[in-house]
Amino acid sequence: MAITCLEDQLRRDEKVVLKPYKDSVGKLTIGIGRNLEDVGISNAEASLLLANDIAAAEANLEREFPWTIGLDPVRKGALLNMTFNMGIGGLAEFRDFLAKMQAGNYSAAAGAMLDSLWARQVGPRAQRLAIQIESGTWQ
Repeated sequence: MAITCLEDQLRRDEKVVLKPYKDSVGKLTIGIGRNLEDVGISNAEASLLLANDIAAAEANLEREFPWTIGLDPVRKGALLNMTFNMGIGGLAEFRDFLAKMQAGNYSAAAGAMLDSLWARQVGPRAQRLAIQIESGTWQ
C-alpha cells in the first residue's frame, strides 16, 4: 500500500479496529486510534451512530417481521425502540405481544408487553412505549 496522505499513514499505524480495545498504554480506544477515555465522541458522531443503529434496527425488524412495514410510524417506532434496546432476538421472544401487534389489537399488545421481565427492568421506558402502542401517539 503506497502512503499518499496522513489518513493512509494513520490507517497503517493505528489500524482499523471496529470494537473497543485497550491500546498500548491501557486507554479504551476504537476505530482508527480514537481515544474514548480522553477524547470521547462528539454530538455529531453520536447522532451519526444513532442514525446508523436506527437504520440497522429497522432493517432487522422488517426482515424478521415483514408485517411491520405496514405499521404506522408511531407504533413501528415503539417496536424499533424495543429492538434498539434488546436486539431483534430479544424482541422475537415477545411472541404473544408480537401476535397481538400483528393483529392490530394494540391494547392487548401493550398489556402483553408490560407483563414481562423486560418491562420491570426498564420501568418508565416500557410504560411510555405501552402508551405509545395503545394510543398511537409519540410519548
